[in-house]
Amino acid sequence: MNRLHAQLARFEDAFPGFRTEIVEGEVVASPVTPHHGSTIRRTWSILEPQLGPEWEAVTDVVFPFGDENEFCPDLAVIPAAEAERNELVYSPVLLEFVVEVVSRGSTRRDYEVKPLRYASSGIGNCLILDPLKGQAVSLWNPAPDGYRGRDTIPYGPDLIVDSPLGKLTIPTSRLPVDPKPGRPQT
Repeated sequence: MNRLHAQLARFEDAFPGFRTEIVEGEVVASPVTPHHGSTIRRTWSILEPQLGPEWEAVTDVVFPFGDENEFCPDLAVIPAAEAERNELVYSPVLLEFVVEVVSRGSTRRDYEVKPLRYASSGIGNCLILDPLKGQAVSLWNPAPDGYRGRDTIPYGPDLIVDSPLGKLTIPTSRLPVDPKPGRPQT
């Protein structure tokens, strides 16, 4: 898996502005827009002070979910001691909290494919931030067939996520919304 990710890393270097992952056995390159990057940065700065010293937020780190899926969550929380190892690839059993930011072309992956894998792996919470729709979806109570709990709120009010890390507050009013509603999403 390290060898394959090294190949994907070279692909990213050759095409700046795209993020690569393996989803359902296919290499997927997703463009990164300013709203996507801003959502990640803002969420990171919101979450980081709420995490205890034993936890670390990471981005663009590989978590293999079997042979068919190698995800790079937009933001993930893992034990700080593991983050200190500074590896390219980590086991998904380390994930406590995952954030995915929807971009053009990633709707199905971010709303369906990834949450199913995260839930079936027992990851306590998945947060989907969608600048295209201006909404946040909080998923919890993982089960083999998906998350059993789901809250969807429009950007504006604070979202409180009750997680194994404690109650995390995300002020969604600070997140960007795509100014062109109705963009095609796949």
